[in-house]
Amino acid sequence: MKLISWNIDSLNAALTGTSTRAEETRALFHKIADMNPDIIAFQETKLRKDPTKKHKEVLTKIFPGYTAVWRSSVEPARKSYAGTMYLYRDQYSPIVTRPEIGAPSTMDQEGRIITLEFPHFFVTEVYTPNSGNGLKRLDDRQVWDDRYREYLQRLAADKPVLASGDFNVAHQEIDLAHPANNHHSAGFTDEEREHFTKLLDAGFTDTFRYLNPDKAGVYSWFAQRVRTSKQNNSGWRIDYWLVSDQLAKKVKKSTMIDTGARRDHLPIELDIDLEI
Repeated sequence: MKLISWNIDSLNAALTGTSTRAEETRALFHKIADMNPDIIAFQETKLRKDPTKKHKEVLTKIFPGYTAVWRSSVEPARKSYAGTMYLYRDQYSPIVTRPEIGAPSTMDQEGRIITLEFPHFFVTEVYTPNSGNGLKRLDDRQVWDDRYREYLQRLAADKPVLASGDFNVAHQEIDLAHPANNHHSAGFTDEEREHFTKLLDAGFTDTFRYLNPDKAGVYSWFAQRVRTSKQNNSGWRIDYWLVSDQLAKKVKKSTMIDTGARRDHLPIELDIDLEI
């Protein structure tokens, strides 16, 4: 089974925009479609509500034979903010849930989690809240991390879990290019890293690090605002495919998909020896 997860930073811009960046994103959509994945997870869709008729037409044209399910930010959260979506092959019929996990502030209304339940496992995606400039959301982020970990543990008590998304944390110093300069930056604070360790210790495996325990210099995010971030390989690994520990030996591949000159997040691919 092949699964792909990607923070695309605005589905509307990707599907209907005319900028160079929009064209680069659509080219990557076609690249992903050619890979024939079973499931595709998108984060940070930024849809105002539901996909428009135009959105659906373009998605169907690029990804024929897939069913789309989504979750958008709703009041009292900001509109056109965060959001998640799945595309899965039409022959599958998972149970789709959009859970609330008891997160603080408006985080449960920001469309951050969708879960697909299959007969023998769950597939779930997350767009983890960023701690923000000046770490102003760090306290809420820590509560989120606790509630999210508890949610995955509840799923895992029923059947194994495959969890992907933008987790907004580089777990270890090997997971970003300049750790010494970022210990007080959102995504690399001691608190965020400790919570990610707790998540792994709760029975989950970071599949990329499982297959590549000592591999450095491989990142999933490059700052858009820094023109040289990609060419200098000055990135962070903050996007993950996690699996329940009992599935780790079934993982065949866990890697980033090249995006050429396009900065920001890279899609991440998981190939695992499971059948739906």
